[in-house]
Amino acid sequence: MTKPSAKLAELGIELPPVATPVAAYTPAVIDRGVVRTSGQIPVVGGEPVCVGAVGEGGVDPEDAKEAARVCALNALAAAAAAAGGVDRLAGVVKVVGFVSSRPDFYGQAGVVNGASELFGDVFGSAHARSAVGVAALPLGVSVEVEAEFALRQD
Repeated sequence: MTKPSAKLAELGIELPPVATPVAAYTPAVIDRGVVRTSGQIPVVGGEPVCVGAVGEGGVDPEDAKEAARVCALNALAAAAAAAGGVDRLAGVVKVVGFVSSRPDFYGQAGVVNGASELFGDVFGSAHARSAVGVAALPLGVSVEVEAEFALRQD
């Protein structure tokens, strides 16, 4: 099995610094062999990169899908920091994605695919997932992703 660090290098992906929390929480915790991340938003260099509700007259679903990928990278960075390195992560167990949605938008699953596809590229395994439409998210962002990672046992 290819180590996550090697897969990231192969994909040309460098993990970002762990995002600074915007409230009273920690980016990730370890509990019973699982690293659980707090919800990660699409922040690059300290600034949100996708703001607004997704759907007709709002944010394009493809832009939101790319934002979900950014969220996934931020979640992976937080999990790696908590675990002592990305190679301590065995794979993704579960992903929960929240999509700030216009009332007539029903494509949340497609948006959250941005996160699932990134995790699939890195770990090559399936995971459980939920994709939920919501009225608003912190800082007005379009997407928020939280993830659970299994720790390696070796």
